[in-house]
Amino acid sequence: MTMNRLFLALITAVLCCTGHAATLDLNSDDRISRSRLLATGGASTIEGAAGGGIVPMAVLAGYGAQEEQSAVAFGSYVDTGDYQLEVVGGAWSWRNRIELSFVQQKLTHDSLTEALSLPTGSISQRIISAKVRVIGDLIYTPMPQISVGVQHKKNLDFFVPGAVGAKKDSGTDVNLTATKLILGGFFSRNLLLNANLRYTNANQTGLVGFGGDKNDDKELLPEVSAGVLLNRHWLVGTEYRQKPNNLSFIKEDDWQTAFIGWFPNKRIALVAAYVDLGEVATFKDQTGWYLSLQGSF
Repeated sequence: MTMNRLFLALITAVLCCTGHAATLDLNSDDRISRSRLLATGGASTIEGAAGGGIVPMAVLAGYGAQEEQSAVAFGSYVDTGDYQLEVVGGAWSWRNRIELSFVQQKLTHDSLTEALSLPTGSISQRIISAKVRVIGDLIYTPMPQISVGVQHKKNLDFFVPGAVGAKKDSGTDVNLTATKLILGGFFSRNLLLNANLRYTNANQTGLVGFGGDKNDDKELLPEVSAGVLLNRHWLVGTEYRQKPNNLSFIKEDDWQTAFIGWFPNKRIALVAAYVDLGEVATFKDQTGWYLSLQGSF
């Protein structure tokens, strides 16, 4: 089954649950209707961890509270014209303390293939991640919720990354993340603030390998995101992610997004965004759109 078919199957399965989920209330025996508040599980990043689109948050996937477990499945798609990224994955969390996630990515680069006469038109990557909530709570403690996460990445098509100077086909990112929801913090609207420090040497999140001729050492890079809850169902915001610049052959710019998230109920999360990836593998001004659909169980 192709990535596109998997994505369509996920959308169909999740939407089939929407009618049932809309009937859930606090008197239901279904745990998901009685656990954490709506939208507090965030969405799914392109690397699998709970968060926004490109920046993880300290929250854990799903809505499981301290005595519960939860799971999510998601599909995401990014299109900048010259590049298309398809992502399918899932995550599981336990007692709002531990999160495990798995992601399969596929980057299609037909424009690059044509320009450089490459023998392949895509690059795939597999990511296995773990996150632990260390201290604090998103809402109920004065201090922010703080989590530590690791993401082990394996590039499955190393021909292009190796040809442009990447040193390794696998690597592990370490993330330290703090997230806080400030009630009434922005003109009487709830304000979401998030900061992440990533220790990494991944080129384009690992899709172009790890390390390079300019730099093979890991760096500590900042990532931030912020959003405003217009009401309990709608979140608007922005993300910024600093990137390493390890390769002489291709420049790597920082990433940023402007997004809107819709949380109609605790079963569904839909995020759409405008993305600006800068220069990606010799193609400048890579801007476009992002769409992610998540189902919680």
